[in-house]
Amino acid sequence: MDSAAYLGHLGRELDAFRACLAEGDLSAPVEHCGEWTLLDLADHLGGQNLWVATAVTERRGNYRAEPAPRERAALLEWYDSTCAAMLDALNGDPAAEAWTFFPPHTIGFWRRRRALETLVHRWDAEHALGAAGPLDAGLAADGVAEVFEVMAPRQISRGRAAEPVRALRVEAADTGRSWTYGPGEPVAAVRGTAADLLLLLWGRLPHTASSLAWEGDREAGRELLHAPLVP
Repeated sequence: MDSAAYLGHLGRELDAFRACLAEGDLSAPVEHCGEWTLLDLADHLGGQNLWVATAVTERRGNYRAEPAPRERAALLEWYDSTCAAMLDALNGDPAAEAWTFFPPHTIGFWRRRRALETLVHRWDAEHALGAAGPLDAGLAADGVAEVFEVMAPRQISRGRAAEPVRALRVEAADTGRSWTYGPGEPVAAVRGTAADLLLLLWGRLPHTASSLAWEGDREAGRELLHAPLVP
């Protein structure tokens, strides 16, 4: 995906998340984020916005944000300021140097990462409020690729997961893209929309979902998915 396209997606997803904060119950539990409420999720997303802005402008990864305001009007003002700071930082040359937790160490890395992070958390917020909207198929497919290109290797390098000893084939029915994770001939394959595959890999959709079609050794495929591949 073109680097500029990530900024467009990111802006739209940030706005959609804001709509949840403006209209939704801030105490609503977020099912797939432990004991977090919507307010906690906003604190996380906004704080990470500031973390990324600092990673770009100051080239360091040790920023710690202050807690988000708890009152809605102040929360929205704070959230808007975090979005503005991040978008301003990401508006530079995508090839310019930045601190990142994985190669490439560029602004372009953060354009992609934040578009995908916000996509998933926008879904989390809407799901918490009972009406999760669709995920853009192209962006979701890129999110699947990111899991295998960035997230899973990082999990392995940090000792959180072992190198796969078998392979899983993942196929996006709506975009025509496919990926193989692990060595050798795949022992199993899972097929679904790019959105469902992304939600599966990030633990938002169970491997038993009826929208997913499995072939081969499903149990072996499930074990590969629970490595864990993502933080």
